[in-house]
Amino acid sequence: MNSHMFVNREKEIERLQNAFVKEKPQLIVVYGRRRCGKSTLLHRVLPPHALYFSADLREPPLQILALAKQVDALAPGFSRPVYPDWESLFHSLNSVLKSRTIICIDEFPYLVKNSPELPSILQKITEESDKRNFHLILCGSSQQMMYSMVLDSSSPLYGRCDEIIRVKPMGIKEMHTFLSLRPEEAVMEYGAWGGVPRYWEIRKEYKDFTEAVKKSILDQNGILYEEPERLFSDEMRTSVQAFSVMSLIGSGVHKPSEIARRLGKPVTQLSRLFGFLINQGYIRREVPFGESGRSAKRSLYKIDDPFLNFYFNFLIPNKSRLESGMIEEVWQGIDAKYNSYLSGLWEDLCRKMIHEMVIDGKKFNPASRWWGTGTDKKAMEIDLLSESLDRSSLLVGEVKWSDKVPVGELASSIDSKIAAFPFVESKSVIKALFLKERPGKALPGFHVFTPSDMLAR
Repeated sequence: MNSHMFVNREKEIERLQNAFVKEKPQLIVVYGRRRCGKSTLLHRVLPPHALYFSADLREPPLQILALAKQVDALAPGFSRPVYPDWESLFHSLNSVLKSRTIICIDEFPYLVKNSPELPSILQKITEESDKRNFHLILCGSSQQMMYSMVLDSSSPLYGRCDEIIRVKPMGIKEMHTFLSLRPEEAVMEYGAWGGVPRYWEIRKEYKDFTEAVKKSILDQNGILYEEPERLFSDEMRTSVQAFSVMSLIGSGVHKPSEIARRLGKPVTQLSRLFGFLINQGYIRREVPFGESGRSAKRSLYKIDDPFLNFYFNFLIPNKSRLESGMIEEVWQGIDAKYNSYLSGLWEDLCRKMIHEMVIDGKKFNPASRWWGTGTDKKAMEIDLLSESLDRSSLLVGEVKWSDKVPVGELASSIDSKIAAFPFVESKSVIKALFLKERPGKALPGFHVFTPSDMLAR
């Protein structure tokens, strides 16, 4: 894995390195979605004498033996005795270590699946930390399980961690750098790969975007063809329901009441699942600008992860055709709709990046969309709204992803929307257009942003 992959993991690296030099033995938890680069991050920071063990689903005696064999490198002969259980293994391990060592257990949830007593054993060991001769790192992809083992107040390890690091997907800027694309191409490719570094590496193996999508996502033997199923089965006892909800949102059903109706369930039964999917970064909840996050009446759910959005938009509805080998036909259909799919992604990217920008000398809050009835009693929608941090100004933007935008019409439509927008009050309005390319003529009174402006920051 090349060094580019470490764009933007500096904070995590620094936190781990600071923990390793502490006097008190540390308990460190690293978790996050599969393929986000957790193991790579660990290999990057672990010193040569650290002990790294990757767990799997074998029975406990086999795993205990496998870990004991890893220890042979530090203490020859350690694996000769038979350790009847995890507790005896960890106690013997502590007594043979001559100096402070780092022990890292990757895929920790696999061990706990077969040895549910393990968190309590580790709790005991962390309590005797004055006698303990190692820092312990627990790492895992099942975010739900890591969460319940560490962050849930009923769990034995709750409150005992010195560091909890969640490794999240990266952003479009890192992908732009990693795949060395032009800004406009970066938006196009981000729409399929999203922020997961491993997907970028897969993309890099193909000559172009089209080939990469066909061979790695649409081909039923492709490496990413069943990726969402793996993501959910890592996580959920309710993976079928999660998959169904994602499929509905991907097919254009966004209202919670409608999602519930299609599943034949009361909305209240889905609120935990929605909460979980949001926490995982798989979906987001949109409420109109100016309304509190709690007003559920007008909330909509959208898929927040670009790869999953691509998958549930394009692959799921075509699954039976793909299983009959109709990759070319399915690709033609995607190709025809891809620009309109990207317009939603581009809107979302622009809203998410506003808070990093300075416009007219002002910094802004993250932006949101607004839909509702204007002061002229007509229904209207504004793509992007954000209040400046000093609350003096309101940024009003329209976002378009198409080749020949009639900017004059767009500008006058923004002006009429501003006139009918209920929240302007006494704020000064800053107007912006977010377009695929710069328009041929100047637009006085408007800021214009394109992908290269958004990615240059």
